Amino acid sequence: MGGVELREVTAQDVLVFFEHQRDPVAARMAAFTVGDPSDRAAFLVRWARDLADDRVVARTVLFDGEVVGHLARSARSGRPEVTCWIDPAHWGRGLATAALALYLDRDPTRPLYARAAVDNVGSLRVLAKCGFVAVGEDVSFAAGRGRDVERFVLRLDR
Repeated sequence: MGGVELREVTAQDVLVFFEHQRDPVAARMAAFTVGDPSDRAAFLVRWARDLADDRVVARTVLFDGEVVGHLARSARSGRPEVTCWIDPAHWGRGLATAALALYLDRDPTRPLYARAAVDNVGSLRVLAKCGFVAVGEDVSFAAGRGRDVERFVLRLDR
């Protein structure tokens, strides 16, 4: 999709990400979020730690020059895993799919994993369009919902 770009994350971007993650609908849909989405200090500390970690690759997602989300690859689960967050004001426009496809073209890490709540149809659709396939399921506490939530584990091999 034209207009979608990825770039290094800046301190100003992180402040925009904080506002994105405060959306209650997005937090519920993502499910596996921070415990208190209004805790700015904790959010900034987490991002500072991630940006200082050479095992984490984080990118800002831009659409027509506007910060609309972020994408990151980390190994917190013991294997390379990608996550993506798009501002809900931009949902349904193919931005997550375009951003993830662009990222995957640049990062040869394979296999690459992702996880999504089983009812997060949008994220599962994005992952499937980019070649991820479900390889398992698990249940984990989801702060965005305040309870255990079933999720799919997906893998990209190509």
